[in-house]
Amino acid sequence: MDTDALTPGLLQELRATRPYPALSLTMPTHRRAPDNAQDAVRLRNLVAEAGNRLDADSRVTHEARAAVKAQLDRAVAEVDQRRALESLVVFAGTDEYQIWQLPRTAPERVVLSDSYLTRNLVAAKAGAQLFRVLSVSAEHAALWSGTNEVLRAEERHGFPLSPPHENFDPERQARSGGAPSIYSNEDTRSFFRTVDGKLRAVLAADPRPLFLVGLPQALSLLEDVGESAKSAACKVPKGTTAETTAPELADELKAALDDWHAQTDTAARRRLDTARGAKSFTSGLDEVWTAAREGRVAFVAVEEHFQRTVRVTDNHLQPVDPADVAPGDGGIREDIVDELIETVLDNGGEVAFVADDSLADHGRLAAVLRF
Repeated sequence: MDTDALTPGLLQELRATRPYPALSLTMPTHRRAPDNAQDAVRLRNLVAEAGNRLDADSRVTHEARAAVKAQLDRAVAEVDQRRALESLVVFAGTDEYQIWQLPRTAPERVVLSDSYLTRNLVAAKAGAQLFRVLSVSAEHAALWSGTNEVLRAEERHGFPLSPPHENFDPERQARSGGAPSIYSNEDTRSFFRTVDGKLRAVLAADPRPLFLVGLPQALSLLEDVGESAKSAACKVPKGTTAETTAPELADELKAALDDWHAQTDTAARRRLDTARGAKSFTSGLDEVWTAAREGRVAFVAVEEHFQRTVRVTDNHLQPVDPADVAPGDGGIREDIVDELIETVLDNGGEVAFVADDSLADHGRLAAVLRF
């Protein structure tokens, strides 16, 4: 699965306590050759390590050991190297497995516990800047899920939708904007009310910024008959059809998305500036990590590709070179930034990822404190 599948409900389910051992396997991956040639070898080595850990753990019964190994083997057989992003996360229990391919790097590790290791998923979701797109006309309504990486059609939640009544040459109308009266008849208004109701249900279950794409009269009608359009992050007045592809739609959205990302960065920097004036600001990995553990971080901004391997000594973080880390060194935290992000979110804080080097003067991350 990909980051856009990680709903709050699914995350809660993944974090639930499970019968021991719940196995989590994480590793960095590569999108392209020749670097991706090493991924299969690394995965085999981690699976072998997981097997050895299960064999050596006296808490694991023979039946549970065999069941988890079987689920892990099934998961590995389904891993599609062609869809690799920056990391792979595999969960395996006695009766289930899940595969996640994430656009954010994760350290190489195997963890046996009574719940799955979710911090890499949480950090990837926080950094993915998830959004939704509704492309709408009098003859169709399609819902799309977007991340930094891809735009995918969502064929669920009742989408895509078509009206029950057929209009004359609808595809020509959608392309050219002809026959504007179609947007004033009651059949079309009823169809748009249905679209609005289904869209509101989706956004209530998993809130995300919404982008609307359609002819001006379609966008106007959607706002007139319902509520979902009024909270849209952006409206792109461009006609679409039921045959519009993801790449075509992404091209139409590019300018709006670039502007949205820029606004997000500006808003984060403005919030940090306000906090400095109010003396509720801190920065640097060690200081922000300490404040996050104490539940004092209301908002943290992190450079998009900032990662750090550290050793925790006397409740302080000491950066270390990953090349100098000995295998099995329990004092090392390879994913301390992702751990920090999960801690902030668990305590009700907010996380924003900003452009690389934009926080160079503040140790690559900065926070607004509650107290």
